[in-house]
Amino acid sequence: MHSSETKTNVRVGIIGLGYVGLPLALEFGKQYQTVGFDIDSRRVEELQGCYDRTREASTDDFRASRHIRFTTDPAELQPCTVFIITVPTPVDSYKNPDLTFLLRASKTVGKLLKKGDVVVYESTVYPGCTEEECVPVLEKASGLVFNTDFFCGYSPERINPGDKERTLTKILKITSGSTPETADFVNRLYSSIIEAGTYLAPTIKVAEAAKAIENAQRDVNISFVNELALIFDRMGIDTLDVLEAARTKWNFLNFRPGLVGGHCISVDPYYLAHKAQSLGYHPQVILSGRRVNDDMPLYVANKLVKKMSQHGIYLAGSRVLVMGVTFKENCPDIRNAKVPDIISELSSFGIEVDVYDPWAVADEVDHEFGIQLIEKPTEQAYDGIVVAVAHQEFRMMDMHSLTKDSNSVIFDLKAVLDRSVATLRI
Repeated sequence: MHSSETKTNVRVGIIGLGYVGLPLALEFGKQYQTVGFDIDSRRVEELQGCYDRTREASTDDFRASRHIRFTTDPAELQPCTVFIITVPTPVDSYKNPDLTFLLRASKTVGKLLKKGDVVVYESTVYPGCTEEECVPVLEKASGLVFNTDFFCGYSPERINPGDKERTLTKILKITSGSTPETADFVNRLYSSIIEAGTYLAPTIKVAEAAKAIENAQRDVNISFVNELALIFDRMGIDTLDVLEAARTKWNFLNFRPGLVGGHCISVDPYYLAHKAQSLGYHPQVILSGRRVNDDMPLYVANKLVKKMSQHGIYLAGSRVLVMGVTFKENCPDIRNAKVPDIISELSSFGIEVDVYDPWAVADEVDHEFGIQLIEKPTEQAYDGIVVAVAHQEFRMMDMHSLTKDSNSVIFDLKAVLDRSVATLRI
C-alpha cells in the first residue's frame, strides 16, 4: 500500500485551519493536492481571499501553495488519501480533557474513509488517546477495520505562534504510525515538507507522551520561578535581579516568572495528569506547578492594588490601563490567556479597567472574555498601568504621558521598560 504511494496519488486533507492546521495546509499545498477544511465559514472565506487573521501566513504564502483549496463542505475531502486532524483539544471548566472537537472530527473523517487511507492526528492528547478514543470512532463511522483497511499516525504539532524564525518547516517533527509500514509512510510524508527533519518515534503512544511532557516540563520550570517571585516579593528582593545573577552559572536554566497561558503549556499537563489519575497515580509535581501558575494573575492584580493603596489612591473609581490581552507577545492568539483574570480581579475592587492591545482581534476578545478593547489609551488618565504582554509597540510608548500624576503606579510585568519608568516589576 504505502510503499507504492507517490506525490501524484497522495491527496492531503487538513481538518481544522487554526494556528496549527493552516501552516500545515499551505506547506502541503505546495507539493500535493490539498484540501483545507474548517467548520468556521467566516474563517474559510477569509482564507479563500488569502487573508489570515492570525497573522501567521502572508499573501505570498497563499500564492506559493498552488494545489490547495479551502472549504466548509466535508464532501470535498472525499478524494483525500491522508487526513490530518489539527482541531483544538482544550480542557473544560473542571480542568478535564475536552475531546469534543477531536471526536467530532474523527466522526467526520470516518464517514469518508476508504480502504488504504491514513488518518494522522496532530492535536495534543494524552498517551493512548488516538488508539483508545479516536480509532473506535473511525471504525464505527467507516465500517472499516483498523490496521487492516485503514491506518493511523500521530505527529504532535510544535507550532510557536508569533515566531517568524522557528516556523513549521524549521522545527524538527516527531512522527509515528500504527504499523511499521504506516510509520515509514507518515515519516516520509512529513520529511517531504519539513526542512529541519523528522524523528520517527517507536509507537504512537510514545509520540503522544513526548508532546505532553515537552510542555509539562516548561510548566513546572516556570512554576518554580513564579513561586520564587512570590517568596522574593515578601523579602523585598527583585526576582529578575536574582535570576540575572543566578544565570551566570553555566547550567542554570533560564526561565522567567510570568503568566502561563496559550494552547499548550497551560493545557497539556492536565492531559498527562488525567491519564495518570485514570491509572491510579496522583501526579504531585505536575499539579502543584499548575496551581502556582494558575494563581499568578491574582498575585499580579493584588500586588498592583497594594501599591496603589500605598500611594494613597482610592481604589473604587480609579482607572487602570492593562496593556496586552493575548497570551504572548507580537501575535493575536488569545487561547487560554491569563490577562483577563487580572482584569476580573481588578474590577472586583471597583477599578475601571481599560484594555489596549494592538495585536488582538477585538471581536474575538469580546466573544471569548466579554472584554471590549479600546482603540487607544487616554492621555494623562490612569492611576495604574499594567504592561501585561511584551508587544513591540509597548516598548516605544511614553508611559508617563498616560499616567494621571506622579502617584500613578506602572507595573512592568514583562520587564520591557526602563527601570526608571517602572514602579513595580514581577
